[in-house]
Amino acid sequence: MSEKAKAMVLASFTGDALALGAHWEYDPTALARRYGRVAGYLDPPAGGYHSGKRAGDQTHYGDQTLVLLRSLAERGSFDLDDFARKWRERMATYDGYIDGATRMTLKIFDFGEGPHNSGSNSTDLAGASRVAPLVYALHHNLEALVEAVRSQTKMTHNHAQVIEAAEFFARTAWGVLGGKSPRAALEAAREAGYASAPIGRWLAQGLDSAGEDTVTAIGRLGQTCRVDEAMPGVIHLVVRHERDPAACLTENVMAGGDSAARGMLAGMILGAAHGRAAIPKAWLDGLAARSAIERDLVAIAS
Repeated sequence: MSEKAKAMVLASFTGDALALGAHWEYDPTALARRYGRVAGYLDPPAGGYHSGKRAGDQTHYGDQTLVLLRSLAERGSFDLDDFARKWRERMATYDGYIDGATRMTLKIFDFGEGPHNSGSNSTDLAGASRVAPLVYALHHNLEALVEAVRSQTKMTHNHAQVIEAAEFFARTAWGVLGGKSPRAALEAAREAGYASAPIGRWLAQGLDSAGEDTVTAIGRLGQTCRVDEAMPGVIHLVVRHERDPAACLTENVMAGGDSAARGMLAGMILGAAHGRAAIPKAWLDGLAARSAIERDLVAIAS
């Protein structure tokens, strides 16, 4: 497996971990005053959403992605039933933040539904943010990749636009691994055709914002978890900082809001483009799950 593919996954987890300390702070001025420029991992504030976690840990988005990665490593490919079982075991006793999509999915599982019908109707981009391990494992088979990406997203976020956003970003990362530039891969992924999500409009919003500083652009496009705000923000991050992945992930945090979901997807795309050079050594060294991630990547590739 290529080093760029490994870096793609590590950079996605890094984008999540970097966001942990300031996640869901919506006032960029207050964020900058409290934390300064976030160029390294931070402990989350006591009493906040991620209280009890430490610098270098994952948010609940990253923790769920670790479950998917583990399932891929153990099964050798994507197995929705195995992922669902592992996800349910992890999240039913999770000691971190439980978001609305997770709570609803757990309830639907408890009602007796299987993973094809368990998803909430959440519009959050978070369900799409878990896709990097699937791109790594299935990059040789685009059809299988798209099917798996859509299935894993639907398991928790059964909303057509979130499912299609997941496909779009997986196709983008796949294109970058195949040699396209991030911008070219974004534009190629648009051509797949999407029944529900206005992908062309969201792509245009992100591309058109490339000349703006990130705090301004994301403040205008929207800081929230919702796919219609977060997806153009991810595209902005990728094209604005195409040559500087570390600046991309730092500026993402400084823009506030749901920086974790945005960071996972932007990190994935720029990690695929730049390889290990995308990730500062201190970030790799401080990533709490690094050894587990690298172990599972080796298992998938073997």
